[in-house]
Amino acid sequence: MACQLVADVGNTDTVFALAEPDGREVHVHWRIRTAAERTADEFAVMLRRLLAACANEHGPVRRAVIGSVVPACDVALRRALGEIAEGPVLQLTGEATLPIRIDVETPGAVGADRIANALSAWDRYRRDIIAVDLGTAITFDCVTAGGVFLGGAIAPGLRAGAEWLADRIAKLPRVDLVPPSEVIGRSTEACLRSGVFHSAIGGVEAILERIRGEWESAEPLVVATGGFSSTVGPLLARVDRVEPLLTLEGLAIAGRYLD
Repeated sequence: MACQLVADVGNTDTVFALAEPDGREVHVHWRIRTAAERTADEFAVMLRRLLAACANEHGPVRRAVIGSVVPACDVALRRALGEIAEGPVLQLTGEATLPIRIDVETPGAVGADRIANALSAWDRYRRDIIAVDLGTAITFDCVTAGGVFLGGAIAPGLRAGAEWLADRIAKLPRVDLVPPSEVIGRSTEACLRSGVFHSAIGGVEAILERIRGEWESAEPLVVATGGFSSTVGPLLARVDRVEPLLTLEGLAIAGRYLD
């Protein structure tokens, strides 16, 4: 028995996961803060500790797959993964040969997380899909039933909106991003939390409505993923599925084609 180790390097967090070699199942995953200054040795020590915590019950690491939107982390992470994986260390980009085709103006500029989301959603459902990633940014990615990635939209995420307000307006505090019980806040913190959440929800719903109106698809399936998907996804009327591990599964599936 063997597994593959995937790394989803985002602007705020990096998520590592052990997955089946065919990418169909993610066994365990860990979330750490993204830090561009982290060295290869630091990555290697951290990863060995994480792997030791699950007692190698999933077998040796056959290969490693990186999906990164933070280039400053890539060299150190590749070196660390090279010490751990028995096989190759692979990186997903928009120029990779995959079962979906990236039909946009500059395929190489598409983020690996967006490609992974589209690949995983398409592999799972094989129909027209809008993948919505509720992370540091909110991304909307459209992939057809025939496996053509059409592009999408990118908007500020919940944390980005809250931090922007706190940084720009002196009297506004930083708040925990938990769903508010009421829209009308009775304190500054409650008002901020309500505004951030409901503006994000309204924005997502509006963009989905416009995509549906523009895309000549009978009824695309809307799949939510990302760090806030479990919190915000159920509050979105137009979301059909919540798949928190979609990006990790997409990286794992991509490993089959990159190897």
